Amino acid sequence: MPSTLPVLAFSLSALLLSSCVVSTSNEERSGPTEDMKRTIELDKTASVRVQIKMGAGTVNLRGGSANLMDADFKYNVPGWKPVVKYEATGDRGDLSISQPSGEHSGLGNHEYTWDIQLNDEKPLSMNMEFGAGECNMKAGSLSLENLDVNMGVGKMVLDLRGTPKKDYTVRMRGGVGEATVYVPTTVGVVANASGGLGAVDAKGLQKQGDRYVNDAYEKNAKVSVRLDISGGIGAIHLIGE
Repeated sequence: MPSTLPVLAFSLSALLLSSCVVSTSNEERSGPTEDMKRTIELDKTASVRVQIKMGAGTVNLRGGSANLMDADFKYNVPGWKPVVKYEATGDRGDLSISQPSGEHSGLGNHEYTWDIQLNDEKPLSMNMEFGAGECNMKAGSLSLENLDVNMGVGKMVLDLRGTPKKDYTVRMRGGVGEATVYVPTTVGVVANASGGLGAVDAKGLQKQGDRYVNDAYEKNAKVSVRLDISGGIGAIHLIGE
C-alpha cells in the first residue's frame, strides 16, 4: 500500500491555502500602485507593544529609525490601504499596523508590500501575523522584550544577529512554508524547535535532547535568547554561524 503521508501533506496544504487565498471580488480589483508613507514620532513611553497583521503580501522589517517608526506601504487595491494606529497610555505605547479585514487574495496582479523601520532603543514587545506571502525581519538591532510570530503559507526569514543587552523570548508558529532563523553568536541561544511534516536542521548549534544550544549558552552567557519554534508543513532552518 502506498504511503498516505504525501496525500496528507497535500490535503493539509490545500486546506491552508484555501483559507488564505480566495477569489478576487469587485472591491479587490487592482489599479494604480499607491505609495503611503507614515511616521510615528518617539515619545516618553517606557515601552511599546507592536502588532502587525497582514492577510497576504510581503513584509520587510528592520531597525535603525530615528523615530518610533518610519514606514512605506505600497498597494494597488484601494480597499487594502493599511490601517496604522498609535496610542500611548501612561508608560505603555500601542502601535498596530493591519490590512483591512475582508477577502484577501495572494494571486493575480496585486502588489502589497510593507517596508517598516523601527527604533532600536525603545523596548518593544512584538506580535506579527501573516497569512500568505513573505516576511523578512532584521530584528537583531531592536531592543526586544519578546517576539511572537504566526505565519500561514509562505516564507519567513528572521535575522536576530546582534548584541542584545537583556534576555528575550521568540515564539514562532508556522503553517505551510519555510522558516529560516539566524541567531546571534555573541550571547547564549537555546532553541526548542519541532517540525510538523517538515524537518528541522541547525548549523552552529548543538542538539541536546529536544533543544539546540550554542557555545555561548554552554559557557553560561549573561544574556540569552530563547526560541520556541514549531512548524506545520515545511522546513525550519536554525543558523548560528
